[in-house]
Amino acid sequence: MREMTRSFILAATFVFAMITWADAQSQTSKIPRVGILQSTSAEDAKRNIDAFRDGMRELGWLEGKNIAFEHRYADGELSRVSGFAAELVKLKVDVILAGGSQSTAAAKQASATIPIVAGAAGDLVGTGLVESLARPGGNITGSTVISPDLSGKRLELLKEVIPNAVRIAVLLYPGSRTDRDELKQIEAVAQTKKLRVQTAEVHNANDFQSAFASIKRENAQALILIQSSFTNSHRRQLLDLASKNRLPAMCESARWSIDGCLISYGPDSVYQYRRAAHFVDKILTGAKPADIPVEQPIKFDLTFNLKTAKQIGLTIPQSVSYRADRVIR
Repeated sequence: MREMTRSFILAATFVFAMITWADAQSQTSKIPRVGILQSTSAEDAKRNIDAFRDGMRELGWLEGKNIAFEHRYADGELSRVSGFAAELVKLKVDVILAGGSQSTAAAKQASATIPIVAGAAGDLVGTGLVESLARPGGNITGSTVISPDLSGKRLELLKEVIPNAVRIAVLLYPGSRTDRDELKQIEAVAQTKKLRVQTAEVHNANDFQSAFASIKRENAQALILIQSSFTNSHRRQLLDLASKNRLPAMCESARWSIDGCLISYGPDSVYQYRRAAHFVDKILTGAKPADIPVEQPIKFDLTFNLKTAKQIGLTIPQSVSYRADRVIR
């Protein structure tokens, strides 16, 4: 009986030791996971996410070996973003890479502790998501697309392309604080250039036709399409309406010019997403997002779509087009 008891104890000790060893092996072999949260479709986000993954590889993070990615794309349906953010939190990802203000805010609402890197967000300070650019505070850092000179540069470019323009229409989605802030900047710069600004608000896709009818009725000579998660998800429809109404359109992202916008000028989002890898790397190696300064854009992209120019009967002066980073023919 004593021998049987001793054998049982030895066997139980061995099993316990094996379980403890296996658990330890599991813990040491656990690789960090990055949640990728985007309000757009996977297709729209591809160039940016590819740049981020390239940046991670350059820093030694190899998918399937020492890093894993969890992707969530809302396909332009903003109501889904919060749910996807909550999913990533339940998965206990180590970092969330959030695309834009909507995704960053949703990630923040879902967790106040998981580090969040904004790929290219709007006004992080004005929306209260960070305390300041230099010292973000909480669990968010990353890049912002806000730059004080952008509105002025876009209006200057429009005036160079359309020298006789005196009335500029601005189409925006009023549900976005970033849109309202951008409009204020445009109006302030327009005053200094003696330009009149006409505002057209769209709350849903049903408003598009009436908005463009109003723009044409007021004889606007050019159009600024303010980029937000909402307008981005409907950009092809908006750009088609601009072309049909023969309105020269100014946009922010090169992605919009690829899809038909006449001119785009704004931060190089591909570069910003590549930079996002550096933020994630710092966090995974021990840094706190609260101590990592938010970066403002330093690289910009100017794109002209000459196919669109031809469709609307406009010639872009060589003095402007030669400065382009990209020309779509």
